[in-house]
Amino acid sequence: MMFTQKLKITVITLFLIYIVITVFSVTEILAGQNDEEINRKVETLLKEMTLEEKVGQMTQVTFQVISVPENENKGFPVDMNKLETAIMTYHVGSILNTPYDKTQSLDTWIKVTTSVQDTAKKTRLKIPVLYGIDAIHGATYTKGSTLFPQAISMAATFNRDLSRKEGEITAREVRACGIPWNFYPVMDIGRQPLWSRFWETCGEDVYLASEMGKAYIEGQQGDNYGSPDKCATCLKHYVGYSFPVNGKDRSPAWISERMIREYFLPTFEEGVKAGSPTVMINSAEVDGIPGHANYHYLTEILKGELKFEGFTVSDWEDIKRLYTRDKVASSPKEAVKIAVMAGVDMSMVPFDFTFYSLLLELVKDGEVPMERIDDAVSRILRVKFKTGIFEDPYHQESMAKKFATEESEKINLQSARESIVLAKNEGTILPLNKKSKILVTGPTANLLHVLNGGWTVTWQGDDESLYPENKLTVVKAIEKKCEDKVTFVEGSTFDKEVNIEKAVEEAKNNDIILLCLGEKAYCESPGSIENLTLDEGQLNLARAMIKTKKPVILLLLEGRPRIVTEIAEEVSVVIVGMRPGMEGGRAIADILFGDYNPDGKLPFTYPRNTNGITLYDYKPIENFETNKYNPLYPFGHGLSYSTFETSGLTLDKKAVKKGETVKATVTVKNTGHIAGKETVLLYLNDVAAQVSRPNRQLKGFEKIYLNPGESKSVIFEITPQSMSFIGIENKRIIEPGEFKVFVGTMEENFVVE
Repeated sequence: MMFTQKLKITVITLFLIYIVITVFSVTEILAGQNDEEINRKVETLLKEMTLEEKVGQMTQVTFQVISVPENENKGFPVDMNKLETAIMTYHVGSILNTPYDKTQSLDTWIKVTTSVQDTAKKTRLKIPVLYGIDAIHGATYTKGSTLFPQAISMAATFNRDLSRKEGEITAREVRACGIPWNFYPVMDIGRQPLWSRFWETCGEDVYLASEMGKAYIEGQQGDNYGSPDKCATCLKHYVGYSFPVNGKDRSPAWISERMIREYFLPTFEEGVKAGSPTVMINSAEVDGIPGHANYHYLTEILKGELKFEGFTVSDWEDIKRLYTRDKVASSPKEAVKIAVMAGVDMSMVPFDFTFYSLLLELVKDGEVPMERIDDAVSRILRVKFKTGIFEDPYHQESMAKKFATEESEKINLQSARESIVLAKNEGTILPLNKKSKILVTGPTANLLHVLNGGWTVTWQGDDESLYPENKLTVVKAIEKKCEDKVTFVEGSTFDKEVNIEKAVEEAKNNDIILLCLGEKAYCESPGSIENLTLDEGQLNLARAMIKTKKPVILLLLEGRPRIVTEIAEEVSVVIVGMRPGMEGGRAIADILFGDYNPDGKLPFTYPRNTNGITLYDYKPIENFETNKYNPLYPFGHGLSYSTFETSGLTLDKKAVKKGETVKATVTVKNTGHIAGKETVLLYLNDVAAQVSRPNRQLKGFEKIYLNPGESKSVIFEITPQSMSFIGIENKRIIEPGEFKVFVGTMEENFVVE
């Protein structure tokens, strides 16, 4: 008996040891602490690969290359013969995009990604395919997914936690589809309001965009983007893409090295530090050099200075365009050589295998060295290992069970609420009484696509027929609050005026007019415009509503700040809604009726006039003599139904040495009668420097919740990084001298000795 008992104890002990070791090993992998082992695996695999297999890994094609025609699709959109050709003949390392450029069911996605990985397992080395998707405000191409406010609206929340949660939820829902790679976040900053991708940015400020982007990456990737509930991110669009001179998408930017380093590079640097393993390249050009040909930016700065260890991926067809559009290459073959030698690791070809064939020729001819190929492929394989797809390339069943949960919807609704900016509230028209009779009119009142924008359901996002029926437009959400008090005069399209005469007649029988104006959904070049002024049809409707003498609430649902000064100065209320996402209708209704106290702040300067594009961090010369900073609404502006008082700004030091930190403390009190959130903004000004400094720059923000009468202290750290700038030699420096600190209307000074 003793022997049997001892044997049992030994067996149990060994089993427990096995469990501990196994758990430890898994934990070690999940903690992302296995970099050396991954590097060894990459090195071993690389030695086994043929040149053709290596070049295939650098090739990315769109789904159209492997699809059956849509009219022949019988529930499975993949043409298996085309798929096998792509993977087994051309060894493609990556596939992107959604079937037929529109949303698919979760089941369809699982079938698609499973077939892709099953085919990859038939290859000699069984290297999994890295599937990528533009899930830019949620799983945008999966039916029923949680679709958050777009970036410009998320930035208006000034809430890092919400950005982090958006990343977490999107990762789960994308992974449920079997997709481990998301082309997001956009780290460009929006300093050119004409640009059609303005709404994809977190606004004009470097610090705000860095913080919100970093929080998103933390949420989406966690400590290890190979975990079943995480996925790899991609920083877009490196670098300078968002500042075209003429405002048109994919057109030239003229940005000095100093300006790139001061305004456009820091967001990407923060993204690299946060661990994003991939970078998508600027589709346009800076100072005459296309992004895909810029060795200095891609290799010397990104991979050199910033020590980026991941891989770069081209944007759509942009290597070909070095020849067809940019004319910096004399042939398609030279275009491939220029791009690869500049530092492009993966080509989003996307419709054929020409990149593969041309690069093979270039290597065999000795024009592209094998060392460059091995570097690119090593980077790609390393990311594939870290995503965990070598161990399990398939969709995560556990994530499918957490797809679009009630909790996710609640977080999304809260994000939408915090994204709405109350810009004007004269005569305290808001919040509305639910007994008030309301006329709702305007082209954005009864459409879901205006709440969501591009990259939603389809690329352009404007196919209303594909949107979910269970989500509420603005007017539907208002009707839910007070159905028998709402009259709706519908506008057919953005190209056709609302029946103005009918709207005027209906206004006589209502107490309040909710005027819903703005833009339809759009994305990239199709959204380019030449005039920021709102179109005449919408302005005519606004003028007619104002003439009724009834209180008018102007609601703007748009992707960029269209000029509305003429009507904004005449109406009682202005709400800047931008693109608040699928729960935007509910959020707007909650704010209109006081069920939520607005707390959004503008992440950009709302211009007063078309040519009055002066940003909040203007240089002294931009507000000198006849030059004036005179926006319609400034950066950081946003009203509440409560009032907040900020007082007692103090600094823990009045003099510091280089490298030291200053702590700033303020007290915030809710002096109103309603609980709410207030965002406290800290700005810094370097009083005199070798390069002219902005009048102020945001260096800290905190959002706090206060009950009526409640006070809280907020502490900011002003770090050496906050005090630094790009000097004459294009290097980041800190100069001795005076600094001013601003919070609210308060100002304090300190000196760097």
